[in-house]
Amino acid sequence: MAHPEFETERLRLRQWRESDVDPLFDFYRDPQSVTVYDSGDVARSDVWRRVGLFIGHWQLRGYGPWALEDRASGKFAGQCGLWFPDGWGDPEIGWGIMPEFRGKGFASEAAERARAHGYRTLKLARLVSYIDPGNTASQRVAEKLGARREGEFLLKGKKHHVYLHNQY
Repeated sequence: MAHPEFETERLRLRQWRESDVDPLFDFYRDPQSVTVYDSGDVARSDVWRRVGLFIGHWQLRGYGPWALEDRASGKFAGQCGLWFPDGWGDPEIGWGIMPEFRGKGFASEAAERARAHGYRTLKLARLVSYIDPGNTASQRVAEKLGARREGEFLLKGKKHHVYLHNQY
């Protein structure tokens, strides 16, 4: 099943490729990512399976996370999209940005496009972001998008803030 791809001002939201495994592996080994994702002992093979999981989510749900590519350089810039594995309360808008692209608005740009797709195209009733309480950068992204904090969600045994995204 092919899934839609989009372009924003600076990003290409595209389907996953095997060549994304190595940069995503670097992402999970970055110190800030290790703190948020508890990924200190992640192996490359784990990340390969994670990419397969992203692709499989598209097959099962008809939506999922995109690989982000910087349009100017063609470099892998991170991931962003809609995520709703079994057992979660609501579909999530999630994002993760490569260190060299952080702090430049790429997460907001990609998440805004994902939100538009979720609400306008897929007609999803609710979209949230589950954010680690220590991840202040992602909290700022959610707030920039107009999301408001609405309770907590237990994820892998750890409490996360739930940010509800406004519909249009």
